Amino acid sequence: MQLLCRNKVADFAIWWAVFESHAPAHREAGLELLRLWLSADDPNEVFFLFSVSDRSKAEAFMNTPLAEEGALEAGVIDGDFQFIEEVERY
Repeated sequence: MQLLCRNKVADFAIWWAVFESHAPAHREAGLELLRLWLSADDPNEVFFLFSVSDRSKAEAFMNTPLAEEGALEAGVIDGDFQFIEEVERY
């Protein structure tokens, strides 16, 4: 399972510094960063993909005050996420 996220941020450099500082908490929540993209049209719109080893731990982390405070500190203006699963070719 993977977690696909999108954040619209005030300043990518600030967002990235905060995001990187949360790497230990991400790992503890069973999240491993796989990919990171910036929108070709807006360098302050970030897309990132985590592998998820435990969905319940990931959801619990995302609902903690640490995650909410981190989003505020990082300048997240808007965002969304989806848990996704790969589809085998048919």
